[in-house]
Amino acid sequence: MKQQNINNLVRLGELLSKTEQFNDIFEKAEQQNSWFTRANVIFAFKSWSDALSENNVKKWLSQYQLPQTTLPKKILIIMAGNLPLVGLHDLLCALVTGHKAIVKLSSNDCVLLPYLITQMKTFAPEWTEAVTFTDDKVTEYDAVIATGSDNTARYFEYYFGKKPHIIRKNRHSVAVLTGKETPEELFALGKDIFLYYGLGCRSISKLFVPKGYDFNLLFQAIYPYKDIIQEQKYANNYDYNKAVYLMSLFQLLENGFLLLKEDEHYGSPIATLFYEYYTDVDSLKEKLTTDAEKIQCVVAHNFTTEEVDFGETQIPQLWDYADGVDTLNFLLKLA
Repeated sequence: MKQQNINNLVRLGELLSKTEQFNDIFEKAEQQNSWFTRANVIFAFKSWSDALSENNVKKWLSQYQLPQTTLPKKILIIMAGNLPLVGLHDLLCALVTGHKAIVKLSSNDCVLLPYLITQMKTFAPEWTEAVTFTDDKVTEYDAVIATGSDNTARYFEYYFGKKPHIIRKNRHSVAVLTGKETPEELFALGKDIFLYYGLGCRSISKLFVPKGYDFNLLFQAIYPYKDIIQEQKYANNYDYNKAVYLMSLFQLLENGFLLLKEDEHYGSPIATLFYEYYTDVDSLKEKLTTDAEKIQCVVAHNFTTEEVDFGETQIPQLWDYADGVDTLNFLLKLA
């Protein structure tokens, strides 16, 4: 079973690398959700293709004892739709563990995944047959994986709390700067900020900077991302948030395509980055530990053992589980 899983995942990675074959579906996805630009969807496909290399797949699955046979359970997967293919990892975990997946797609991402599953029929027909997409109320299921906001999580807990479940809430990602970063590191940070327009939980939405930090260092390094303001929907958010903040008499820093606002919250709106000053590294570590359930990633250099390198937040590995919850282990325990 494990070798067949490896073969299927590697073949899927090869399929995802052939982005020229998906032109029509990319166009449909962007028509359905204008945030899913061709560039962003291609980046998602290529990132998945890289993650599903044979070496990566073997490294991932080698950590688990997959059963040779299993009595499949029905796994209800409620997906978010903020990024292209954002629910694919949960689905692959269900398939690798031999279960059947009942998938409720977000209306924001309901084109790409069903098409991809149909394309898998040529090399993994047993997986294609194990996936059901539905918009109807699901009453028969054995476990739930649901991803949503803090508000929807309360409903998920109410409806699904009596079954085995993984329920994910809002999380945000932060970067810890010291003022000693190289221009190259700060440029890479721009990728973490602007990719997918900052819509992902792994998108940097807040900076922690030392007192007296020179924000010109950041603005100069991220200037090459300036063309993002040419995207009308991004520009509309920039203009709206700027107007709201200025009418509220907030102090802002800006460079024409990104707003910086001092704010204690983690989740900043599109085209805005919150920042907070720190004076003591140990106190900052303690704060981030206390707020761990609000944080998905910490980008930094020699700050914590769990940190992510600059520019790497949007290319997680197969073993980088959302919210730090091992989805594969959760599903294996159901067998």
